Amino acid sequence: MTPFLKISLQFIFFTIISTSCSARKTAVQKNVKSVLEKTDDSLKIEIKTGADNYSAYLPLLKDKKIGIATNQTGILSNKIHLVDFLLEKNITIQKIFAPEHGFRGTADAGEHVVDGKDSKTGLSIISLYGDNKKPKSEQLAGIDIMVFDLQDVGARFYTYISSLHYITEACAENNIPLLILDRPNPNGSIIDGPILEKEHSSFVGMHPIPLLHGMTIGEYAKMINGEKWLKNKVSCQLTVIPCINYNRKMDYSLPVKPSPNLPNEQSVNLYASLCLFEGTNVSVGRGTEKQFQIYGSPYLPKSSFSFTPKPNFGAQNPVYNGIECYGEDLSTATKVNRLELKWLIKAYHATKDQSKFFNTFFTKLAGTKKLQLQIETGISETEIRESWNKGLVEFKEMRSKYLIY
Repeated sequence: MTPFLKISLQFIFFTIISTSCSARKTAVQKNVKSVLEKTDDSLKIEIKTGADNYSAYLPLLKDKKIGIATNQTGILSNKIHLVDFLLEKNITIQKIFAPEHGFRGTADAGEHVVDGKDSKTGLSIISLYGDNKKPKSEQLAGIDIMVFDLQDVGARFYTYISSLHYITEACAENNIPLLILDRPNPNGSIIDGPILEKEHSSFVGMHPIPLLHGMTIGEYAKMINGEKWLKNKVSCQLTVIPCINYNRKMDYSLPVKPSPNLPNEQSVNLYASLCLFEGTNVSVGRGTEKQFQIYGSPYLPKSSFSFTPKPNFGAQNPVYNGIECYGEDLSTATKVNRLELKWLIKAYHATKDQSKFFNTFFTKLAGTKKLQLQIETGISETEIRESWNKGLVEFKEMRSKYLIY
């Protein structure tokens, strides 16, 4: 064998060995990556709502005649509605009690919802919005236990917690046990804003809490009951079915719109901050596809962003219907972890006739007259926040007694 041929054969041999090893190495790496990815998936914790924790509550409902306060948010992880699920389990439902926006969640904000029947099940529906916010004794007749399953978003003026108050009170007065099926709060880690003052209580703010309370609906029910906020300090026989694998630091995406004008995660995150605009002459995008993700008005300076509200599924007669509004698009803004005032303050100072900026609804939303006065007198956002500190410290101490997670 010539030296040249020997060297060539050695080169070919080592090339084959090297290629083989490299191929095996690549295959091993792919297998390891696949295993790691599967391991990561297996480590992902699935949050189960109170409704999905059915082994804990079905025994409590067996052979009982129940009332149920719910809407389109009352679904299980398999997308089956709680009402349909309970009927499948042969639970006797006497009546459905529907909050603002109705049982199917299609009514506009503030729209009068009438009593009626559910077209799918034939069950009677009692509206708890408008003149009948609190179930009457005759409406509760024949009910052994009341079930409450609504998705809250953690803001004081989101009226589902006001409905919770009245239902809890009615159950206490009529000696009916109340069963809360808990759900995560998508803003559950945020506690911020001014504390509501008693003289400014209304259906958009009933209790001395901040604008963002950082509690689940079950925790909030415990606080209403425990702090004796019900009429005549009555107490309700309350049971909370907790979520499983949940803590308030977790991100939680709502499986369904909680109301017509909160269409996505961004709107839910910005809701508390932008809803304050509903006490001003500024639109928050009702009548567009970006509700609570944009703001603007005809009275703000012309800018690179504008929108024109038109009747749609969430607002049949939106503010500034057909009129071009100038403002700001926040639909891609970074997620906020507090009550954000900068947009409100910016819009106030940019409005030519500031005397027409605020309306009487603003104090109800803020829960205090102080916030409007602070903005009008030019107090900085930092100073405004400092004025909340004492109230927030006291609230957190009270809140700690009722936390489940």
